[in-house]
Amino acid sequence: MLDTVKDYMSGVIKRKAKRGNLDIAMLIDGPNMLRKEFDVSLKEVRELVEELGNIRVGLAFLNQYASDKLIEAVANQGFVPRVIPGDVDVYLAVEAMELIYSDNVDAIALMTRDTDFLPIIAKAKEQGKVTIVIGADPGFSTALQNAADYVIKLKPRKERESEGKEEKPEEAKDVVSDE
Repeated sequence: MLDTVKDYMSGVIKRKAKRGNLDIAMLIDGPNMLRKEFDVSLKEVRELVEELGNIRVGLAFLNQYASDKLIEAVANQGFVPRVIPGDVDVYLAVEAMELIYSDNVDAIALMTRDTDFLPIIAKAKEQGKVTIVIGADPGFSTALQNAADYVIKLKPRKERESEGKEEKPEEAKDVVSDE
């Protein structure tokens, strides 16, 4: 009986994803992704994720070295900055686990390159959540990309501007190469 209910709910969530109607919880690993070398535009990232649904929870985990300017920029894009003393990974993982078990969330989006979050992706999928990872090279975990339902691979700003707008998120199996 429980498997039948999970299968039904999984089908409902997949249909919502195709229509762009997912309720998404987006968690940002600040020290890992909000770096000058990546030149990330949170506005562009938000727009890409919103093609799959509505961001209902948006949290950016930052360490104690985050500048006031970065904290303000994160807040201006509608994300709640959480400044953490030390390593942010444990705090992000705890928050992700709470959201995985929330009935108000259909999808978990993690903006990170870090393989350490692979168990979060696995647990989210086990609970019937759609999984989205957003990252950039170098160092974007192949395992993380292969495990997620959707992958958004960010490119440097110069590449994005020369190509126009970045590609829409696709199913992970279509985005990840066998390199």
